[in-house]
Amino acid sequence: MADSPTRALRRSTLPLPLLNRGKVREMYEVSPDLLLMVASDRVSAFDVVMAEPVPRKGEVLTLITAWWLKRLEGAGVAHHAVSADPDEILRYAPRLAEDVDPAGWARRALLVRRTTPLPVECVVRGYLAGSAWKEYRESGTLAGEPLPGGLEESQQLPAPLFSPATKAVEGHDENITFHQVVRAVGADRAEALRRLSLDIYAVGAATAGERGLILADTKFEFGIDGGGRLLLIDEVLTPDSSRYWPQEGHRVGSAPPSLDKQPVRDFLASVEGWDRQPPPPPLPEAVVKATTERYLDIFRRLTGTDLDDFTPPSFSSEPGEVA
Repeated sequence: MADSPTRALRRSTLPLPLLNRGKVREMYEVSPDLLLMVASDRVSAFDVVMAEPVPRKGEVLTLITAWWLKRLEGAGVAHHAVSADPDEILRYAPRLAEDVDPAGWARRALLVRRTTPLPVECVVRGYLAGSAWKEYRESGTLAGEPLPGGLEESQQLPAPLFSPATKAVEGHDENITFHQVVRAVGADRAEALRRLSLDIYAVGAATAGERGLILADTKFEFGIDGGGRLLLIDEVLTPDSSRYWPQEGHRVGSAPPSLDKQPVRDFLASVEGWDRQPPPPPLPEAVVKATTERYLDIFRRLTGTDLDDFTPPSFSSEPGEVA
């Protein structure tokens, strides 16, 4: 398939049954066993979706996920992805050829196996930041578990911690204890989630470190396929699901700049009178452009390839058993 023209996509409208429209993604049904996950260029901050899309953001999120899944597949991690290659996706979903504008899905779509998602956000934290720093500052704990005293903001933890959270349909996810995960999914599956999450984080952190980046924290989602297998699903180690810091900007005791939509957050925080409720204030063109540049930069730094030069991969047809 020829490269499609670049444009900002606020939402996709494909000739397939639409199953779900989230803050950023649409999920379509390809067959009883296959879904198409399409990332738009919508951007949210403070749980509010902005009116202005950020060009290329959806492409970056999809292809970073695909790049990571290909690496993790080689490390034996089973996942739900079938292909990010537009030509291969067309073979599974020929109705997409009816779409006169392939920019609505090509390079921003991931063909995946249908799974039943587990009701837990599997967060791993290697550094004390964000809501973890807030909880520690207030109570000396993380997800209700005590941490050593005297830690500072952005400090590396003695060891990465599995810090699960609820999956909120609206609003913020809430940190929960491992005991609550056991109650939600059972002891064996909870242990498998913790082990897999820590193992994948270790791969991600080591890979990021080789590229001059710190993976401060990240979140994973898992689902169960029709054969009862536990699979890694959704976006993986993207700048939207992870906190990446440049190593050169890391200082214990302060919050380093994040390689994500930070220009949007910074602008919104500067707007007097906005109560963080819809509608949001309009984003200036300079903020939108700076945010696109952040996403392109993290893609380049991680993959070593410019976005335009990246070839979307396909994956193993039969993922291995992981649990």
